[in-house]
Amino acid sequence: MDWITHEEDVWFEFRGNSPHQLVPGRFYKGTVDGYADFGVFVDLAPNVTGLLHRSELDRRLETLEWEPGDDVFVQVKNVRDNGNVDLGWSIRETESEFRGARVHDPDGDADGDPIEKDRGRGGSAAIKTRPKTGKTTKPAGATTKAVEETSEPEQKAAETEPEAVEETSEPEQKAAESTEGQAPTAKDVVEDIATEDASEAEAEAEAEVEAEAVEAEPVEEATEETAAPERVALDDIENHVGDVVRVEGEIASVRQTGGPTVFELRDETGVADCAAFVEAGVRAYPSVEVGDFVRIDGEVERRRGELQIETEELTILGGDEAETVSQRLADALSDEARPDAIAPLVDHEPVASVGKSLLDAAEAIRRAVLESRPIVVRHTATADGYVAGAAVERAVLPLIRAEHPRDDAEYHYFTRRPLEEAVYGMDAATNDVTRMLEDRDRHDEKLPLVLLLGAGSTAESLDGLGLLGVYGSERVVVDAAPADEEVAAEVDVLVNPAHEGADASDLSVGALAATLAAAVNEDVRDDVSHLPAVSYWENCPQQYLDLAAEHGFDADLVRELREAIALEAYYQSYQDKRELIADLLFDADEGLAGHVSEQFRIKLEDEIETAEANLTVRGVDDVSGIVLDSDAFSHRFDFPPTSLLVDELHRRNRDGDKFVTIALGMDELYLRATGALDFRAVVESAAEKAPEAGLAAAGIREGRIEFLSGARDEALDAVFEAAAEQF
Repeated sequence: MDWITHEEDVWFEFRGNSPHQLVPGRFYKGTVDGYADFGVFVDLAPNVTGLLHRSELDRRLETLEWEPGDDVFVQVKNVRDNGNVDLGWSIRETESEFRGARVHDPDGDADGDPIEKDRGRGGSAAIKTRPKTGKTTKPAGATTKAVEETSEPEQKAAETEPEAVEETSEPEQKAAESTEGQAPTAKDVVEDIATEDASEAEAEAEAEVEAEAVEAEPVEEATEETAAPERVALDDIENHVGDVVRVEGEIASVRQTGGPTVFELRDETGVADCAAFVEAGVRAYPSVEVGDFVRIDGEVERRRGELQIETEELTILGGDEAETVSQRLADALSDEARPDAIAPLVDHEPVASVGKSLLDAAEAIRRAVLESRPIVVRHTATADGYVAGAAVERAVLPLIRAEHPRDDAEYHYFTRRPLEEAVYGMDAATNDVTRMLEDRDRHDEKLPLVLLLGAGSTAESLDGLGLLGVYGSERVVVDAAPADEEVAAEVDVLVNPAHEGADASDLSVGALAATLAAAVNEDVRDDVSHLPAVSYWENCPQQYLDLAAEHGFDADLVRELREAIALEAYYQSYQDKRELIADLLFDADEGLAGHVSEQFRIKLEDEIETAEANLTVRGVDDVSGIVLDSDAFSHRFDFPPTSLLVDELHRRNRDGDKFVTIALGMDELYLRATGALDFRAVVESAAEKAPEAGLAAAGIREGRIEFLSGARDEALDAVFEAAAEQF
């Protein structure tokens, strides 16, 4: 078992010619051969290639910076009977992160021989620090130059040591000669590594003793103090590759890799990664936390195409120095975060009425990006909801890419999580809070901005919003439908025309969110101009249709996009489907949209045909309506969802100004009406008419009412009558 443990601490150079000679569990050095959709092929020897499947990666395959020909480290997971080699990811990516290297030469004499580490390629050197005034921290185990100095008597004593070491007893010498030329065994390798470990341990112990002596007797500062590096802004470090520079800012995040600790530093101009290495996988500068203002001296390097500062010294700032850096960041943030003004996509009164709150929302989003705070977008799993979420996503992702150097930053700092309904309840809130606390505690992330689009504006969402508020997470709600007054008091920003006294009956969430997107990032205005038209199923204001046409989206294409998004919103509704939605909405691939929308129409028409053959007609006084037993005459677990089915039935069958459509399930129903119903009043009145039915408003925006399945008929009668009373 000790042998296995030691093997996992070293990497091997494979000199065999058959995959069956590989040893599962070992780490091998290989060369990237090429990419496939499902992973990366890595050559371990001229005739031996393995597959590192994308499921084994600790990041997205698309963000992997390996190029064909690059040397990489992988673990052999399994060798199949047919010779296929399954590889695993190695968190150690440089030679210096392993504790040794050995030759694996199954048929040769070099098997098990040690390989000298190549310190000049890809390895991270131990951090150098200098004692100085102020609160300066250094990685545990790192020593100052003064500590490394050796007194003259010690040096002379050390010079005599080699002679003593060279003296070997005759029996030992003969034993060594008898084993010369033999291939080393696993035991030999273990003993070699154990000897290396013991030597390292002795050296560390000696360093600790010397360090204690230095602390007891302070060393006088050198008379020739090295000049401080030039302070540069982070947006200028690309002009200083290879130079030692000084940067100042706020720690935005800390992540521990299998090698160095990476501090993400933010100043008034941008963000950069600063790597500090003391030992593979060991946290450097453990006293440094997210939010600290620091000064870092280090060399600017380019790693896999990304700029990075190799930290040589890190100082936590306090007092006036910290205040100066903090104020510098605050001034720059205020200037950059708030847009100058709102320029609506078209002239539309309900949008104009929320100009100030749209500015506040845009500033909150931009500020979150600049402060390296994640943004979590919640929207309904409908065509309108997905359009709204995609609009904001289109605006924010370029800002994140510009702000953060990491290729995967856009996945790290922006997330869309669709909701089944427009209520932001405790289930969704608990999910968000759990994730954000895990990210805070495990990865030192800041708490996110939660943006709710077409959701969270009713009193039913107060508990969920309140849970976010307990932890201080910023909450922004954007909704075209009237919001409840209690929500305005609970959230940080509310964008809602009805709250401003405007009539928004002809406004969609998609149209409102597209305007917000243009305010967040003016560069995407043309990209999102067609989205408002896509978000309407009917009664789209003409100005939005004209705007879409001006950008090349005629009525047929707009319809196809709406239908395609509606279909994709249903399947895997809890997934954001970022790339697929972007392909549909922004790449203008009519072939893709046409294909998906055709499936939409086929599935919808099949369900409508069955439903219309089984409708029952009802009436109360001069109010008429239709009822579908959706539990009996629809496929409940396939497209379309009941809410979309009842919408389409209502559009096709409504007659006159006093018409009601109901889809009746086993213990819930969906209600639609030609007039503007007070949904809560309908439920209250129905509950009085059928107190034994257990009627309750389950979804205000969706018109969904729950009841006890044993009182199904009573619930239907009571709801129909209560709805008729409002005409």
